[in-house]
Amino acid sequence: MKKDLVSILDIKEEIPEILDLAARLKAERGSHEKPLEGKTLAMIFEKSSTRTRVSFETAMVELGGHAMYLGAHDMQLGRGETIADTAKVLSRYVHGIMYRAYSNKTMQELASNADVPVISGLDDHEHPCQALADLLTVIERKGRLEGLKMVYMGDGNNVCHSLMLAAAAVGMHAVACCPPQRSPDTAVMAEAVRLAETRGGSVSLSHDPGSALVDADVVYTDVWISMGDELDDEEARKLFSPYAVDEKAMGIAKPDAMVLHCLPAHRGEEIAASVIDGDQSAVFDQAENRMHAQKAVLYRILK
Repeated sequence: MKKDLVSILDIKEEIPEILDLAARLKAERGSHEKPLEGKTLAMIFEKSSTRTRVSFETAMVELGGHAMYLGAHDMQLGRGETIADTAKVLSRYVHGIMYRAYSNKTMQELASNADVPVISGLDDHEHPCQALADLLTVIERKGRLEGLKMVYMGDGNNVCHSLMLAAAAVGMHAVACCPPQRSPDTAVMAEAVRLAETRGGSVSLSHDPGSALVDADVVYTDVWISMGDELDDEEARKLFSPYAVDEKAMGIAKPDAMVLHCLPAHRGEEIAASVIDGDQSAVFDQAENRMHAQKAVLYRILK
């Protein structure tokens, strides 16, 4: 039976094993086996990307396989073919599909119609591979996950959703600190709370950065305006400026708190240049770890 990764919940029991494998493959980069020799991954991109495309393509090559880039306008999908028909046809050609989509609805439809594994490269509801890279980066800096406090600052978006679910699954104490108007999905938060209760952690929602950041081991942020968002720049600055990760915010967190950002970053908006370039930042390690975490996912799902 095929295994998809369209939500962190699809792998909630496997996260520690995936992270261990990612760490091993990272340590052995250039010398490990080629388990995906003869395998092809189709990569469908509806949204532009730097990290997702390069990290998945490199991961497949280093595992011995082949990655095929398919922009939406390069396919019949961009000319009216249904997502279901696309899934059925691609399943006859390739061994797996990575899909970077605008809509979680189309992500689910592709996965339900594909006979090969489907991996989410992001949609409007979740970004599971990003969350795996985030946890791998925390382990590298902190040596553990369980019991650490992670505070997400800003928009309660797809990145926030996957992060809350992933943190819950590994026993962290996660706080989504967002404006009331841009809080994460209530159903996602409720599921994360339930999951955390079974793992010895906690998940909560806050609208007050001053209290949320106290004792934070990890401080995380993302852009205020995502692709396809209806907010304009002026609205976003007014709404989100209290949630910026700057020197003042980091002064509330623990002195050894680490900083994460999934990139691309708008320096001077959601994160100060002095913070993203400072000693507490693990942002560029985090970007690199997209490749290693996805390599582990590809290994487990396609091998």
